[in-house]
Amino acid sequence: MTQDPDRHAEKMAKKKVARDKIMATKTDEKGLIIVHTGKGKGKSSAAFGMIFRCIAHDMQCAVVQFIKGGMSTGERDLILSKFSDTCAFHTMGEGFTWETQDRTRDTEMAQAAWEKAKELIRDPANRMVLLDEINIALRYDYLDINEVVRFLTTEKPDMTHVVLTGRNAKEELIEAADLVTEMELIKHPFRSGIKAQIGVEF
Repeated sequence: MTQDPDRHAEKMAKKKVARDKIMATKTDEKGLIIVHTGKGKGKSSAAFGMIFRCIAHDMQCAVVQFIKGGMSTGERDLILSKFSDTCAFHTMGEGFTWETQDRTRDTEMAQAAWEKAKELIRDPANRMVLLDEINIALRYDYLDINEVVRFLTTEKPDMTHVVLTGRNAKEELIEAADLVTEMELIKHPFRSGIKAQIGVEF
């Protein structure tokens, strides 16, 4: 589609004025409760993107992994080898629930991860804390959703961002959050018999 350059410039100038007017009203800052959920891929990947932004800005941050076990992942290996002074990394789970098959042990591990998460969130030096796959622990009631929401809404420091990932985020958490993104599954190579691959999934 061809468009007259002058008409396009005029249209964009009007759009810029309108956009600047909107942006001028956005002046507040606060630590956000951020939820990444849904059946689509990319929940943890997007969250780690924000962690790497914090690292790039020399902002202290931390990661607690609730479900994933000790398997090597690109983000974990990179943070531990290059950025451990800026980002604390705690892998607290022992693998996915269908692998462990031990509810008592999974609950104990989730509770220990939550205690570590609270410790990291309470520390005002941490500008962002990622709780990776906590929604899975909440879904299986390894953690009390009311306790998690209460803590996030009453004890989290005002300028600390907390990112919570995993499928099936509970409504109570969605209601309490400032930013919620649902990753929608449209296509996935797993359905075509393609396994998880390095650089894409881990």
